[in-house]
Amino acid sequence: MTRIVYNTATTLNGFLADDADSLAWLFAVPGAPEAEDDFARFLDGVGAFVMGATTYEWVWANDEEENPGSWAATYGSRPCFVVTHRQLRTPEGADVTFVQGPAADWVETVIEAAAGKDVWIVGGGDLVGQFADIDRLDEVRVSVAPAVLPSGRPLLPRRLESDRLHLEQVQQKGQLAELVYRVSPRG
Repeated sequence: MTRIVYNTATTLNGFLADDADSLAWLFAVPGAPEAEDDFARFLDGVGAFVMGATTYEWVWANDEEENPGSWAATYGSRPCFVVTHRQLRTPEGADVTFVQGPAADWVETVIEAAAGKDVWIVGGGDLVGQFADIDRLDEVRVSVAPAVLPSGRPLLPRRLESDRLHLEQVQQKGQLAELVYRVSPRG
C-alpha cells in the first residue's frame, strides 16, 4: 500500500530553511555516512515525490544548475510533481509534472504514479500541511540537526498533536537524531 511520507531535516527549533530559503546550516553539520546510507534505502522505496515551487527552485539553483545531471543522480527517473502556478525549467530527462490547486485535486494522480511504492513529500512545510489537512499524510521522518536559527521556514506550519502523531522509531545518525512518527487521521 502506498504511503505518503514527509522525510526532511530540521534545526533544533523547528526550521527547514532560513529566511532566504537556504539550507547552508544543514550542510555545515559534520557528515553522517549512516544517514546517507539510510537515505538511499529510503529512496529505494519511493515511487514518486512531490515538492513545492520554492523547494524545486532551490534544488535547481543549488544542485542542477551548479552540477548538471545531479537531479538524475539524486532522484533517478521517479516521477516528480511540483506544486506551482508558474512554468519552471525542467532538468533534462526528468519526469516532472507541474500541478496546481489543492492537494485533494491531484493526490490520486501522484499515488498512481508511485506504482505501489511510497510518495515522498520533499517540502516545504506548508505543502506537507495540506496533506495533513486532508488526512493523506501517513508518516513524518525528521532528522533533527544540531543547529538553531533565529527564524526561517517552519517544519510543518500546522497544529498536529499527540493524538495524531505516534512515535515509531528513534535513531542517532552521526550528529543527527532521526524521529519517525506515524500520523493518524483526524478522529
